[in-house]
Amino acid sequence: MAELSSNWKKLQAQLKAEAASKPAAKRKAEQQLQSSVKRIAAKTSKGKDTRLLNCKPKQKQPVRIMGGVQSSTVMDKPKQSPSPSLAIWAEDHGVSAEDLAEAYGLGVKGNSMMLASEKDKVNHGLSTGLEIGKYVAIDCEMVGVGPGGHESALARISIVDFHGRQVYDSYVKPKERVTDWRTAFSGVSQKEMRFAREFEEVQKEVDAILKNRILIGHDIRHDLDALKLSHSPRNIRDTAKYPAFKRYGNGRKPALKILSKEILGIEIQSGPHSSTEDARVTMLLFRKHKSGFDMDHVNRFAPKQTAHSGASRPQKKTKKKS
Repeated sequence: MAELSSNWKKLQAQLKAEAASKPAAKRKAEQQLQSSVKRIAAKTSKGKDTRLLNCKPKQKQPVRIMGGVQSSTVMDKPKQSPSPSLAIWAEDHGVSAEDLAEAYGLGVKGNSMMLASEKDKVNHGLSTGLEIGKYVAIDCEMVGVGPGGHESALARISIVDFHGRQVYDSYVKPKERVTDWRTAFSGVSQKEMRFAREFEEVQKEVDAILKNRILIGHDIRHDLDALKLSHSPRNIRDTAKYPAFKRYGNGRKPALKILSKEILGIEIQSGPHSSTEDARVTMLLFRKHKSGFDMDHVNRFAPKQTAHSGASRPQKKTKKKS
């Protein structure tokens, strides 16, 4: 017993000496760690699974989202959608869903609007029961016509709204004979033409959708030419011409695929293109840089003031006749 007491005293003395030699910060860290372990142990002892203590966090895996024709890879973790209470408040105060999304960055920071592709319906035509809003994004797929198939004709058109929801999607019967289907890129073949709509029908429906709305697109002139439609330049936002994106083009117009990968972290067009997916990516690019697009629009279309505009000219003094 005396030998045990002696060994115990020696052990206590050794522990005190080691504790005194440790820096104060290190001792504090160890104390905090011990207290944290005790708190976790206390929680798990109250009916929780104690195996959670030994679990390692799972590595974040890329999420594959299916588009209308091909799949894309979203590298960021999606964020949550607006809470019901926030949406109700916005509706009661006359705040549009677009303004709410813009103010809070909903569906943008995590690229979660790409999840809307799960509800896409290829060749569905006009989506019913959808409040479209002020902004729409458009993308078209073309096939080759004429000698060698070097000229382009409209074969599919897709439109999404500000939130990435499908507004319109349709295959279109080309008016000219197709000499190159470009299936590897367009995703369109002769098979789809059995269910395609007539060009005049599609043109009329698309024109009604675009009327009085802000149109988002990538190198949109080609899409409008294929539709044989015009749109006011004041109401167009073109991601291929946005100054801040020019550095991704190496002196040329930047490709949508490059912008998607570099800015959004989303891989697209690894196979046949999906016009719905491309339109959705274009809208997401616009939303992420909306303030910059707005400033660029003001710089290009704001009325230029002259040196005398807005200022009243000094009146000449006249002498009174005596």
